[in-house]
Amino acid sequence: MCIMRKKLLIVGQIICLAFISTSLYFGREKLTRLRVPSFVAGSSNTGSAQGAKGDTAPSTVVLSPANITSYLNAILDPQATHSPRLSCPQLDTARYDYLKAAQSEPSTIQYFFALNLRQCLGVLPRLIGSVVEVIKFLGPEQCALSIIEGPSTDGTGEVLAALRPGLDALTTTYYFKSSNITTREGDRIARLAELRNMALLPLLDEQKRYGSNTTVIFLNDVAACHEDILELVHQRQFLGADMTCAMDWTYAGSDPTFYDVWIARGMNGDSFFEIPPEGNWDLAWNLFWNNPEAQSRSSAHQPFQVFSCWNGAVAFTAKPVVEKTIGFRAPNKELGECHQGEPQLFCKDLWFHGYGKIATVPAVNLEYTDEQARKIKEAKGYTSQWVSGPGHVDEAINWQLEPPERVKCMPNWQNQFWQAWNETLT
Repeated sequence: MCIMRKKLLIVGQIICLAFISTSLYFGREKLTRLRVPSFVAGSSNTGSAQGAKGDTAPSTVVLSPANITSYLNAILDPQATHSPRLSCPQLDTARYDYLKAAQSEPSTIQYFFALNLRQCLGVLPRLIGSVVEVIKFLGPEQCALSIIEGPSTDGTGEVLAALRPGLDALTTTYYFKSSNITTREGDRIARLAELRNMALLPLLDEQKRYGSNTTVIFLNDVAACHEDILELVHQRQFLGADMTCAMDWTYAGSDPTFYDVWIARGMNGDSFFEIPPEGNWDLAWNLFWNNPEAQSRSSAHQPFQVFSCWNGAVAFTAKPVVEKTIGFRAPNKELGECHQGEPQLFCKDLWFHGYGKIATVPAVNLEYTDEQARKIKEAKGYTSQWVSGPGHVDEAINWQLEPPERVKCMPNWQNQFWQAWNETLT
């Protein structure tokens, strides 16, 4: 998610890195959940002319028509080479073919892609290009794509708006809206939650088109391959999971460092790596130091159960969203709820409503730029290296149906304490 990112370029200053990472989420007020105006979807099913009128204009106009066309060609043509991007392996179609099976619920969309994007023009050929490849593979009429573009000055919105004719030609439902919501003022988490809910709004506005078996694929602004996305969907199906997450990384110096440590919690309630009270990340490379099962399964590139995760990309059941059971929100500070990010709160609410089968998939490793993603794939491997190799067998998870009694709360690195997992929920 573009609005959630400030690229971490400080090398050797681990404390400062941790401070910057935490500051991405800091907020101050309780979320007021506003229903934004509906926006029209365009596809061959709903009428592309009507859909085009429903789009909002991108934030700024900075790209020439030729530049926009160049980006569109890079996104819509997987063989295009004029735009340098992360190279992805040929898809193992046999592993994922079953995901194209006939709809179990007639006239419903099976796969709903949701993205909040801002100021990330460079990653669009890889990210949206992979999404389009997955849509083509799964069946365009079974898919919908919802993108909320935040205030961008690099042409991100122009390219996303110009995607409509190409997606209409695929008969894929495309929801696009530009928003002027900024996270620089007010309660950051509340605004991030509002933007995420905007991306999911079509699930509520057009409930007849989405069913209990619809899978939501929510992606950050990551350089993801089509196999990364499909593996998350596959593991959700194979494991019977309510939600599956990737692993996302950054670089604190020369070594890959797990990024989403503020959000992710294991089934022991603890963070994926230890952060001492002084706030340094000197132990960041000792993942799951106090969680032997997660450490063992991660080393074997097998999914493992967690209390919460997001990690750049997720696949989750649409059912609690469609049924208006949960949505994204900010912490309820008036009742003393831990100051935490909206993805962790989303997982907390999933658990509370009986959707606690949440897993991290360590075979899927992501970064936020093409250049760094190449390094991550070299260091951590492409998904297909782990799941399509000789002798690989997908291992089931023996699901723990009860969450950990307590979960570590980290308003910031220097302030860490344990709190009941369901604090403030009744």
